[in-house]
Amino acid sequence: MVVVADTSPIHYLILIHQDTLFPTLYERVVIPPAVSGELLRSQTPAVVRQWLAHAPSWFTILAPQQPLGAGPFPKLGAGEREAIPLALELHASFLVIDDHDGRDEAARRSIEMIGTVGILEAAAIRGLIDLPSVLAQLQATTFHGSPRLFADALARDAARKSRLSS
Repeated sequence: MVVVADTSPIHYLILIHQDTLFPTLYERVVIPPAVSGELLRSQTPAVVRQWLAHAPSWFTILAPQQPLGAGPFPKLGAGEREAIPLALELHASFLVIDDHDGRDEAARRSIEMIGTVGILEAAAIRGLIDLPSVLAQLQATTFHGSPRLFADALARDAARKSRLSS
């Protein structure tokens, strides 16, 4: 089970038709209400809002018992302030998070993390996707990732494939 802290992993995996990787890799996905609210905003693509309106059974919206306050954590968005304690409460395998400030706070709490590209890498390792083609699809969206993030993921993928073919 994973807890998702920001909208981008869900948003972009839906847009590139890779949302089914979630249950294959992690069985259950939990998001806090703040992330759900962000995904339902009018600026969110209709396909994402429709997906959320008819979410699959492996997808749950759950509030944490003790969200982090905005005052002590001004750099965190509402989704991160809810998801970080939720991941701890649920003993999640991973906190799925792309936000840098949120990742810093999760690391301070020793929470295992993975991002959107990390999910795609995990799927490639299991032979579920062809990483170069799926990363190309992701880069064709408005996803914000550094060129180095993509280059490093592709280099690791190429090295894995090279080891397998040797």
